[in-house]
Amino acid sequence: MTDQPRPAVPFLDLKVQQARIAADLRTRLDRVLAHCQFILGPEVTELEDALSKLCGARYCVAVSSGTDAIQIALMAENIGPGDAVFLPAFTYTATAEVPLVLGATPVFVDVDPRTFQIDPAHLEHRISEIRTAGKLRPRALIGVDLFGQPADWPALSAIAAREGLFTLDDLAQSFGCTLHGEMLGTAADATATSFFPSKPLGAYGDGGALFTQDSERAAIYRSLRTHGEGTTRYEVLRTGMNGRLDSMQAAVLLAKLAVFGDELASRERVARYYDTHLGNVVQTPMRVADSTSAWAIYAILLHDFAERDRVQQMLKARGVPTAIYYPCPLHRQPAYRDHHDGTALPSSDKLADRILALPIHPYLTDAALEHVCGSLRAAVG
Repeated sequence: MTDQPRPAVPFLDLKVQQARIAADLRTRLDRVLAHCQFILGPEVTELEDALSKLCGARYCVAVSSGTDAIQIALMAENIGPGDAVFLPAFTYTATAEVPLVLGATPVFVDVDPRTFQIDPAHLEHRISEIRTAGKLRPRALIGVDLFGQPADWPALSAIAAREGLFTLDDLAQSFGCTLHGEMLGTAADATATSFFPSKPLGAYGDGGALFTQDSERAAIYRSLRTHGEGTTRYEVLRTGMNGRLDSMQAAVLLAKLAVFGDELASRERVARYYDTHLGNVVQTPMRVADSTSAWAIYAILLHDFAERDRVQQMLKARGVPTAIYYPCPLHRQPAYRDHHDGTALPSSDKLADRILALPIHPYLTDAALEHVCGSLRAAVG
């Protein structure tokens, strides 16, 4: 009798989660269908209040995507031509594309090779380089909390304060993480997050939010997300955009918030299983000190590109999906390389050749985890 092929391990399993929240989800969606306020309905206000309370921010402004959240935050600071916006080279494209859309220049900073977070020492070096060159005005810092873990916000904020930089926390992958006992959301002048479906707290479409402690910024964010309107719909105070969140997505997120804390704990369980069973096989993620992670991504490091390619193919053959975040750092991407000043960013370059993400979500069973780890040990061995 031949062995039956093993079902593939799901890299992400939204169907199991949906079954868990089905009753509450249906009730909330039906409520939207009944009142027909499909854009910025009462669910959006309820969501903003819930998110603010969760992360300790005074103000939350729900918007149409994480990318739009970044854009609205920078628009509110009048970031534009001649301005330098410092950000990590090893992250998703959205962080870098927004400054360019606004006419500003992204200045790429290298990352820590073990935590993958922006390197504060290299940030200081890059700011000095830009000031010495004299072609751009240092205006803003976008720190990214990559893969679920927090960046070093105390160090980043101190540098920004000395240099007079606006700080924006790109929390798109890490909503729910903590640093020094506090959930992120208030560490920077403004915080942007994403509710893309694959995020730890994800909608069933695009969505995002901005957090701030500043009432003036919050008021400008609300204006900018709705075409720059003032106190009435047809009073236009500034050039804005269509960045509103729809009520259906807010309803989905409210249903998911009810299980969010439990899911974060489950993600931590999965990460610790990997730590225990893979720590002597590959380089597992280094934890940021005195923090907790939302574990959006669990990324291991292999020796080089050739080993990663071989291991990835072997895992695929065993029904274990993987992903590469990111195969090319931003300063080498065709869209950005002409805007890069040529500064070497060796950690970002090396990570792109070595990194490999394993399945991680709250509903991975012990059997699935055992299969992933056993397959990886066999592939590396």
